[in-house]
Amino acid sequence: MRMMVQVTIPVEAGNATIKDGSLMSAMQSAIADLKAEAAYFCAFDGQRNGFIVFDMKDTSEIPGIAERFFLAFNAKVSFYPVMNAQDLAAAGPGIAKAVAAHG
Repeated sequence: MRMMVQVTIPVEAGNATIKDGSLMSAMQSAIADLKAEAAYFCAFDGQRNGFIVFDMKDTSEIPGIAERFFLAFNAKVSFYPVMNAQDLAAAGPGIAKAVAAHG
């Protein structure tokens, strides 16, 4: 399942990891380990954020993925199942069925 993890890094923890050089290496390692399809970074709500899209084989992977960010950055971590354009196009019949049954 295509999944997106949002990693929100508190300012103090982010500053410390920027200064000691570990932020970049930790993120590069996570991107490589997850075999990320895409990764985006921005300032959001006054904090550093990363959005990493990857394929999750099983939900049992969630704790191991989250812990790396908790431990490295004291981060807030959120997971979201996501679709690309092809996935959305393939969802058409299911959407039509839901509309017919519930719309």
